Amino acid sequence: MKNRKLVMIPGPTPVVRSIQDQMGRETVAFGDPDFIRDFKELIEDLKDIFKTKGQAFVLAGTGTLAMEMGIANVVKEGDEVLVVSHGFFGDRYVELCERKGLKVDVLEAEWGKIVPVEEIEKKLQEKNYKAITVTHVDTSTGVCAPLKEIGEVVKKFEDTLLVVDGVCATAAEPEYLDDMGIDVLITGSQKAFGVAPGLAIVLAGPKALERRKSLGSIKDYYVDFEKWAPIMEDPSKYFGTPPVNLIWALKESLRIIKEEGVENRYKRHIKVARAMQAALEELGFSLLAEKEYRAVTLSNVLYMDGIEDGEFRKILAEEGAVVAGGLGQYAGKMFRLGHMGNIDIHDLVSTMSAIERTLYRLGIKDVLGKGVGKLTEELLK
Repeated sequence: MKNRKLVMIPGPTPVVRSIQDQMGRETVAFGDPDFIRDFKELIEDLKDIFKTKGQAFVLAGTGTLAMEMGIANVVKEGDEVLVVSHGFFGDRYVELCERKGLKVDVLEAEWGKIVPVEEIEKKLQEKNYKAITVTHVDTSTGVCAPLKEIGEVVKKFEDTLLVVDGVCATAAEPEYLDDMGIDVLITGSQKAFGVAPGLAIVLAGPKALERRKSLGSIKDYYVDFEKWAPIMEDPSKYFGTPPVNLIWALKESLRIIKEEGVENRYKRHIKVARAMQAALEELGFSLLAEKEYRAVTLSNVLYMDGIEDGEFRKILAEEGAVVAGGLGQYAGKMFRLGHMGNIDIHDLVSTMSAIERTLYRLGIKDVLGKGVGKLTEELLK
């Protein structure tokens, strides 16, 4: 009998039954009055949870589409943009911006480390940057940027908008737009929200909405704030067909978040992450990200000597847990383990036990019970 596989990659994350049920509902017309009401409530919930007086946009697409939407509405060709990169997905913003004819400067951290906030402030003093992009959690490195501190710095530069890639952070790491100086937050449905892939989510603060109006006509069509804002304000209107069942699924995700309490959710993610990371180190692994900047949504786990990546992940899948491989220069040198969203203690213990069994099969015999014991001890504190 084959083991049921726990999907413990950095997204998509496991989807709980109540969210699955929403995806399995009979699809209705997007003009159905009940759906219109649900969509409107969803938009208001997003603005309330992430604390903005601006606008939330939810449309069919991926996190990459949200990245494009986030930048296309706040800068024009020839503008200066600063990209703060903590890994692979920070670098993606460089290509995206260059294709739009923007003048891009890059502050790039060594993988596993952050760009110091002081360095960001110094760079912002050099030019009139119209926007700065920061990846809150980069899944390639497991690094969490000090977003609150960066936001405080950017507030000093009136003409510079802060665009945050929250794809692997939103709903797990604090992201309060208006309080933290975030002008645009882009994210997706498939990570800490615990919904299947397929939704691009963008929250725009007041300054970002004002910037969009000041640009006049833009070249982008599908991702134009001005096209979507009337629909977000009144979902009975039409621009593009909404993904009805995914919107219901995200609405159920937000219900779960509100029921748990968003601050409690943030605290839970911290506890789970630190417990998983302590257990992994107990087994002899090390983590790529520096301790003070480790994300709570995933761990990027470096192999000990003698462990071959492909074999490890193959056996781990046989034992019932699927993890992702490393990216870039760390391909083959580490695995990436997601621990975010609506996972529970059963998922965590089962995953850690599967890792122990995998190491045992690979010849490391003194591991059984060590990781699970450390994990349980930390979770029960």
